[in-house]
Amino acid sequence: MANTSALGESSPSLHTYASAASAVKLASLGLITGVSLLGNASLSLLLLKDSSLRKPPYYFLLDLCLADVVRSAVCFPFVMAAIGGGGSAWPYSALCCKIVAFMSVLFCFHVAFLLFCVSVTRYMAIAHHRFYYKRMNLCTCAAVICMVWTLSVAMAFPPVFDVGTYKFIREEEQCTFEHRYVKANDTLGFMLMLAVIVGTTHVVYVKMLCFVYDHRKMKPAQLVPAISQNWTFHGPGATGQAAANWIAGFGHGPTPPTLVGIRQSSHTGNRRLLVLDEFKMEKRIGKMYYMITLAFLVLWAPYISACYLRIFVRGAPVPQLYLSAAVWMSFAQAGANPIISFLYNKELRMRLRACFPSCLGTQTPMEPYCVI
Repeated sequence: MANTSALGESSPSLHTYASAASAVKLASLGLITGVSLLGNASLSLLLLKDSSLRKPPYYFLLDLCLADVVRSAVCFPFVMAAIGGGGSAWPYSALCCKIVAFMSVLFCFHVAFLLFCVSVTRYMAIAHHRFYYKRMNLCTCAAVICMVWTLSVAMAFPPVFDVGTYKFIREEEQCTFEHRYVKANDTLGFMLMLAVIVGTTHVVYVKMLCFVYDHRKMKPAQLVPAISQNWTFHGPGATGQAAANWIAGFGHGPTPPTLVGIRQSSHTGNRRLLVLDEFKMEKRIGKMYYMITLAFLVLWAPYISACYLRIFVRGAPVPQLYLSAAVWMSFAQAGANPIISFLYNKELRMRLRACFPSCLGTQTPMEPYCVI
């Protein structure tokens, strides 16, 4: 009778705890979904609207944002529906579960492959600047993005035919791989591939950092305009300095008589030197992408560790609280990218203020005033 009474008293408390946990999960996932949709949609609109951001690095960022928008709009509502139903069973069909699991794994590998390709392009932009600006155009970026999606589909599609298993995992409250012991399941290859891609991406960034460190005494070329009055230059090399200033874009006012007929080059791909402003821009973009890569590693590492524990240790007891936190951290990755992009990229913040002045206060003039 005492045991029955104790069990009867504990049942309401367990039910209350489960209800509170479900409410917290729903609220947190709803917040993640809202932040992801708002942030990624805003950044995507900015990249599409502003013509000055139509550059190779931002093409990749646009693809990353659109993928996170689709993931948040398609996959997260099914997880919320499963939590609302108690989290003990999948409320839809088995085919629907496979489709949702396929898309979740697809977007995970897409981010990993894309960040690896971006790290390679960032290294090329710093170490082989002339080759980068000559080859990296819209067509090349489109080809890289298509390759990334093809590889992601190749990694995510085999479990649809039960090469590995897509099913509803009650402990995670989502449809994904069933990470069982290595001899009873073949998902080890997929998890190893994900770890190798993330690790190789960081190796490329370390190599880029070593290159910058080794060449820290070699300053990029700086085109400093000479001081003149009425286009009268003084000192040795004055005529050559005037021509260089005009061609480089530092000339203001009428064309000097000695330079009539010289046309200013507008094709950045023909330049051979990495000037200081471009070097700073490439470093800034590289830092932004590395922080996105680091956030991906930090937010996915707990879940990947739990998966490896279940794969290599038979019957490994993974604490439910840890597993739930790890799953929700992997969900949060979808909303972290736009926040990191705006925090670590001054150019994006400036263009956001210029494109949406009514939402962000008065517009700051983009060009400085010239005092004559």
